[in-house]
Amino acid sequence: MANKLRVIPLGGLGEIGKNMMVFEYGNDAILVDAGLMFPENDMLGIDHIIPDWRYLTENRNRLKIHALLLTHAHEDHVGAIPYFVRDFSNVPIYGTPLTIGLVQGKLRTSGAKGHPTHVFEAGDILRFGPFVVESFHVTHSIPDCVGFAIDTPVGLVVHSGDYKFDHTPTDGWPTDFARIASYSQRGVLALFADSTNAERPGWTKSESVIDRAFDEVFHSAEGRIIVATFASLISRIQQVANAALYYGRKMAVAGYSMSQNIKIARRLKYLDVPDSLLINIDEIKRYPPEDIVIMATGSQGEPSAVLARLAYGNHRSLELIPGDTIVMSSHPIPGNEETVYRITNKLLQKGAHVIYDPKAEVHVSGHASQEEMKLMINMVRPKFMIPVHGELKHLHAHADIAYALGIPEENIAVVENGTILEFTEDTMTIGERVPGGYVFIDGTGIGDIGPAVLRDREALGRDGFVIITGVMDKKRRKFVAPPQIISRGFVYLANSGALLDSAAELAQQVGESVTNGNLNQQVEGAIAKMLYSETRRRPMVFAQIFEI
Repeated sequence: MANKLRVIPLGGLGEIGKNMMVFEYGNDAILVDAGLMFPENDMLGIDHIIPDWRYLTENRNRLKIHALLLTHAHEDHVGAIPYFVRDFSNVPIYGTPLTIGLVQGKLRTSGAKGHPTHVFEAGDILRFGPFVVESFHVTHSIPDCVGFAIDTPVGLVVHSGDYKFDHTPTDGWPTDFARIASYSQRGVLALFADSTNAERPGWTKSESVIDRAFDEVFHSAEGRIIVATFASLISRIQQVANAALYYGRKMAVAGYSMSQNIKIARRLKYLDVPDSLLINIDEIKRYPPEDIVIMATGSQGEPSAVLARLAYGNHRSLELIPGDTIVMSSHPIPGNEETVYRITNKLLQKGAHVIYDPKAEVHVSGHASQEEMKLMINMVRPKFMIPVHGELKHLHAHADIAYALGIPEENIAVVENGTILEFTEDTMTIGERVPGGYVFIDGTGIGDIGPAVLRDREALGRDGFVIITGVMDKKRRKFVAPPQIISRGFVYLANSGALLDSAAELAQQVGESVTNGNLNQQVEGAIAKMLYSETRRRPMVFAQIFEI
């Protein structure tokens, strides 16, 4: 294994989010990104999903993990860091100034303030054991994004990070085309490239088109404007601030994460927002509605975020006013569509004007489309091509692009999380799989929720539950009193007295007839069968009959 480079994706392949990748040579390793993913609709009660890094913990005595390298500060690339540092307190984190600034805020909040972090600038070269890592600037939808060119003993590999080729980015710092193209002169063994928009033809629009859309919104809105976006979308916050300044509105920030990110970005000079523009959220009542713009979290329908609380009327200090203009400045992440649409409809129901793409260009993707992907491949000219960051359909679409550009089919690898890729100077081998699934975060619990629990939650949500309780005289085989039925989420109790009375009578008959075996199980089985026969529903049935 000492003469092979092993690359192991632990997240981000076959899904949108929780991006994480291991580069390993011998007993040395570096990591790229540690992100989280939003739960899908059927993952009831789950807050977030993080990568399964059991491979790293199981090999901690063998592997020397030199660094966790970050491409940028979006949650799908850094959101798992507060959990990662609990298991790997000695692994230093490296990122560009804005990325590390936002990550340090996460570490402080999670109680890991002292964890070692290091700042590098785009273009810097870092050395970790057998790896020489050169960063290069790319444009995305947050400032200070980079990809990595990693020189290894078997050859140069390039990790694109999230990117698009925006010639007019809001921060005026376009992608470093010259540096990316220079790698082809050195010979690139493998390219690991973002696949999110691989099904989208053409070129991704520039962030600058949003300025025109915001200008139209601010020009026509008669009441308050509420802009909902990601808390880490610093460039979008700058665009809203610019429009607010031009139209003479004050800007308030609702949402702890966004407020903290704005403070950090202003301190690091990535946000140019004068003090005179900002007001506290509690001060907005002092101004006419037409003089206010509010930045808010919750564009992905998160139930605890500002936008959902406004939609359902349970925000502690804000209330929706008919005539408010809500700007949804993001696209729903796959899996979040239903929640986002439900909140949008609630906002409309309350009298708000809701603006979203495609009604107006208030959001553009931060990811490359097909023509940009072709340009990236042609600039880098890799021997091997591995699509990353996307669902399987995106990875396969990206593979088709690579094949059309002349990369042999056997040199393209579409793999999922946990699949080991091994490289020599001339070969790529797809090896065995290591754990690479979901680790669920539920409240303070990490990984203590599995598929069985989620199936129980789905059953409870679908048909509710029924509990039978009672006390039986063990010697006489008679109930001391008739069994009691408790039901939630199954039937409307006021209209179902006869059904539940019949269930109680059946529980008494079955319970008093049981002479051997598990009393509770037999009562549960009989009641479940009877309820399904009467209602065609399958509530979860629990019996707690105590024998005295």
